[in-house]
Amino acid sequence: MERNARFLVDILRDNQSINRELGQHYLLDTSVLNAAIEMAGNITDLHILEIGCGPGTLTHHLLLAGARVSAVEIDEGSLQHMQLQFQEEIASERLTLIEGDALTVEWPKDIDAIIANIPYQISSPLLERIQREYRSTTAVLLVQEEFAERMAMAIGPLDRGPLGLSLWLDFNVEIGRRVPPSCFSPQPRVHSRLIRMEPIDRLMTMGSEIDRRLFKQITAQSFTDRRRKLRNLLKRPPRRLSRIPGWHRGRWSGAMEALKEHPFMDERPDMLEPEDWVELCQLILAFDSS
Repeated sequence: MERNARFLVDILRDNQSINRELGQHYLLDTSVLNAAIEMAGNITDLHILEIGCGPGTLTHHLLLAGARVSAVEIDEGSLQHMQLQFQEEIASERLTLIEGDALTVEWPKDIDAIIANIPYQISSPLLERIQREYRSTTAVLLVQEEFAERMAMAIGPLDRGPLGLSLWLDFNVEIGRRVPPSCFSPQPRVHSRLIRMEPIDRLMTMGSEIDRRLFKQITAQSFTDRRRKLRNLLKRPPRRLSRIPGWHRGRWSGAMEALKEHPFMDERPDMLEPEDWVELCQLILAFDSS
């Protein structure tokens, strides 16, 4: 039988049960797989990292598009399935399987793009790793719809938050096709979305310098209660502030005192634009308690 998405999913599911702890929902809709490739652009001869290859449905389409693929997979049964179904591509080194946890295993350093149907329960830490280690790399990901909207801050102030603001520093996030549960086996309970993350050095464009860790702590604390004003939300220092060199409770309190009359402090977090958060971080950084 000719290898295709349905065949690959059926063969794997016939040989092993679904591991729900790993969030295994296998994409089998060919039109969605093609849409993911199209969203990535021309990937001929590019080295693509795939995270969580499962039965290999996306892997198959990446290879058809002419890419060289390194696929990370933690599930032993899926790896055995991949080794059997993709013997030729593995032998020719067009496909390399990497066994291990995608959050901790070493990724290739020479990848050109990341294209993956990622396990939803590790979406946030995976994005943190991509942003930390591969922020100059284009990524096309299939994620839960609500998560995609927060990534892209798609619905104006309602979707603004620490996730989207952090990604905004390094990527233009474009929302693509909506993917219903029927495109997966087994079906998840939620709709999904394709998203494309295109690298952009926003801070260089703005001519700004900030401490990313402080930026994340400020935004995380500010969005704990969208109804309150920043002066109240930021009155207490972030819980992990001391992990940032040079920062402590006294310096934070001094910075808040110096900024108490600033117009930002009377705003609610939803009302600040992404550029405002960079400016606020710079203002806080400028305070030197010494």
